[in-house]
This record gives sequence, C-alpha cells and structure tokens, in this order.
Amino acid sequence: MLRLRTAAAERLTSTPPELLFVLSGISMYIGAAVAVVAFDYLPAAGVAWYRVLWAGIIVFAVRKAWRGPWTRRQVLLAGLFGTALAAMNLSFYLAIDRLPLGSTVAIEFAGPVTVAAVGSRTRRSALALALTTAGVVVLADVQLEASVAGVVFALMAATLWAAYIVLGARVATEARAVDGLGIGMLVGVLAIAPFGLAPALQIVDHPWVLLLTITTALLSNVIPYGLDQVILRRIPRARFAFLLALLPVTATLTGFVALRQSPSPIELAGIALVVVGIAASERYDEAAVEASAS
Repeated sequence: MLRLRTAAAERLTSTPPELLFVLSGISMYIGAAVAVVAFDYLPAAGVAWYRVLWAGIIVFAVRKAWRGPWTRRQVLLAGLFGTALAAMNLSFYLAIDRLPLGSTVAIEFAGPVTVAAVGSRTRRSALALALTTAGVVVLADVQLEASVAGVVFALMAATLWAAYIVLGARVATEARAVDGLGIGMLVGVLAIAPFGLAPALQIVDHPWVLLLTITTALLSNVIPYGLDQVILRRIPRARFAFLLALLPVTATLTGFVALRQSPSPIELAGIALVVVGIAASERYDEAAVEASAS
C-alpha cells in the first residue's frame, strides 16, 4: 500500500501542473454534470447539502482535523469560511438548475476577478474587471429570458466566491489550512441546513441517488482540492490567471458533451469576454484556484 501511494505521488509530481489543472477542472465540472442529473430526483438544494456534507466528512476524516488544540478564533474563521463555501455551492447548484453550466461558471467568475482587481489596483486589473463585467452583462442579459432567479443565484455565487477567497487567505494562515477546510465544511452543512435539509430528506424516495451525491462530492471537491494542493506547490501565481481562464471553457465543453447544452453565438461571445478578462487579471489568491468551490 505504501509503495502504491509513493508511486502515485511520484506520478503526480512528474505530471505537468497545467495538465493537472485541466484534469482538476474536468473533474470539477463532470461533478457538476452529475449533480444536474441528480436534480431529476432530488431538489438542487438537497444535492448541494449532501455535497458539502460528504466532502466535509471525507476531508475531516482523512486529515483527522479533530487532533491538536483549536483556539476559538481558529474555529470561528474556519466556520465562516465553510459557511461561505457551503452557501456558494448552494447558490451555484440553484443556478445550474436553471441556467447552462458554462454561462453560470462564467458569471460566477465576476467574484474572483473583482477580488483580484481590488487587490492589485492597476490598469491591467481594471481592464480585466471591465472585460469580465462586460461578459457577465452579456450573459445575464441573455439568460434573464430563461430565468431571472438563475441569474440572481449565479451572481450570489460570484459574491460568495469573493468572500470565500478573502476568508480562505485568513484560514490558510490562521486556521490550519486543510484542517480548517474540513471543520469549516461541517459548519457550513449546519449553516445551509434551513435551505437544504428538508429537500435532502426527499432522498427516501430515491435512496440510490445518495451515490450520485457522493460522486459529486468526490469529483467536485475532494479530487480537485487534492490536485490543487500539488499544483500550488509547483506553479507561480503569475500563471494562475491563465489557467483559471480555462475553467469557463471546460465548463462549457462539459455542459455541451454531458448535458447537451449548446451555447448560442451571443453566449459564446459573453463567455469569451470573461475568459479574456480572467487571463488578463494579475493577482489571484490561492483560494481562487482551490475553488472546487463550485
């Protein structure tokens, strides 16, 4: 078993980080596609609740996060971080229940691009924010005809992603990083319980859907987060923005292949504006890359 783990670790470290990032994105959005399938049997809020629950349990158990002393401040920070993450997942699922996956992901990127622009305050970051905002406006205008609520939920997810990044930076330095993520997600499960628990209980009609929710947690949280930990040790932050720009494209392709969602030319133009805006952005905190969040 130890040899297998060592071999796997060596293989990961020898794989180009750009390829690992692409695999992380593919895993993340295949997980989202699985969630969309689960929506046919369980409300989106219930699927989101299970996703955060399973991911929290897995990270908490693997990391043995209960060990060692925890200060009140560390627990509070981890709890706020986990609440932002859980609420972001909930908003994202409510959005993709109403809107195409690629458009939702592109709109959601308004959050991290805004954080990057505020953090760097340069002309380039201002241009990146302007391009991203233009893309979001185009996409929102198109999707409003399909679902006003879907656009609102996507914008909520963007706002919560920004909060997730800001809090994530604090957790990384003050709340034991990955351990804080595990505890935070379990707190987040409680925070979104008023919205997700009752829908989650409808699982009694389709108990096998639990497998779909576990698969979603593994594909959208656990696997991408594990890969991101390897990537972050090997790639400079200056390349983060370029790689992040691949995520809306990955989401659009996943939606097309797995969910048969064909974007219109106007939607493709909006997504392209967001992609260029992300690529032009200068500064991203590590939490933006770890946003297996969505």
